[in-house]
Amino acid sequence: MSDPLAKVGLHFDELNKVRIVEPEVANETSLLKEECNEFVQSLEAFKNISNGFIKLIDSLAKEVDREKIMAIGARNLVKSMAKQRDAQEQQLQALLLEKSTELERLRIQHQSLIKTESEQLEILDRLLLNN
Repeated sequence: MSDPLAKVGLHFDELNKVRIVEPEVANETSLLKEECNEFVQSLEAFKNISNGFIKLIDSLAKEVDREKIMAIGARNLVKSMAKQRDAQEQQLQALLLEKSTELERLRIQHQSLIKTESEQLEILDRLLLNN
């Protein structure tokens, strides 16, 4: 540093231009600038990759949600069908009981009519024989 201009803060670069910063510091600064640019480019690439990954995960999440909703709908449909089947079974059992009761009533009525018919036939036979 015996250079008198260096004491004042002036330096010459390899092209013999006057600089305020020492040539070594200027070189290191430009290297740091290049490394920073490379780092920024790497960060941009990482950002693009991570954004693509996030979009992929979001689309998969939407697909999973759609499938889940379809599964819930199918499960509810099956439950509904089971309830309908149970209700229909109860209606058929009630109808069967009603028809059984009606059959018993008609059977008793039929027996009564047969008894009445036989009584009337006896009366007719007696009347015909008495004449």
